[in-house]
Amino acid sequence: MTAVACEVHDSLDSTSAEARRRVSAGAFQDLWIVARRQTSGRGRRGRAWVSDSDNLYASRLIDPACPSARVAELSFVAALAARDAVRAQLPPGAPPVTCKWPNDVLIGRRKVAGLLLEGEGGSRWVVVGIGINVTDFPDGMETPATSLVAQGGTADVEAVFGALADAFEQWLTVWRTSGFAAIRAAWRDAASGLGEKVRVRLETREFEGIFRDLDPSGALIVDCADGREERVAAGDVFLL
Repeated sequence: MTAVACEVHDSLDSTSAEARRRVSAGAFQDLWIVARRQTSGRGRRGRAWVSDSDNLYASRLIDPACPSARVAELSFVAALAARDAVRAQLPPGAPPVTCKWPNDVLIGRRKVAGLLLEGEGGSRWVVVGIGINVTDFPDGMETPATSLVAQGGTADVEAVFGALADAFEQWLTVWRTSGFAAIRAAWRDAASGLGEKVRVRLETREFEGIFRDLDPSGALIVDCADGREERVAAGDVFLL
């Protein structure tokens, strides 16, 4: 188990909202805030995050100690940590666990975990929110979902969090000592859809192409059928 302080709550509006409240109150510290249930969970772009009981909702409040331009790299750190935590809970022979750009973890082609990075310009703090479907998962999502239990894995939320917290510190150490290049290489090895056709949805348009690589900053590189190369720093990706 990580030595970083941890608070566990039965229910919160949002673990990340609670972390932000700590910062606003001047009570910043490296900290995990964990809840079994969220009443107002949020995903990317303000989307509601379905937060049933007996799943894991955790936010890591952290001082990244890096230039602001590098803060987004922590999303890849978190994705690798969530992937390791999920893999550790599955039985032999389970489908592969992969990372889907920009912020999901999949079992097979089904989403089991997601993450959200939040911070403030000029501030030294970042909140990394991570949700893992342990027992329950939503139906009817654009990217089909699953849970650890549905894949034959553990239903022990505490065990999942312990694996997540340990893996996060390990990958954070890699990032701090070896830089983003090492994280990028590990993420590529775990990537879902690399070399395959994907659909990318931006705020104003959509396009399709082959997911070729990540650039050195973590942006998605897509080769389009007309020969164009698209680099995407923010958007939604769907495997085809």
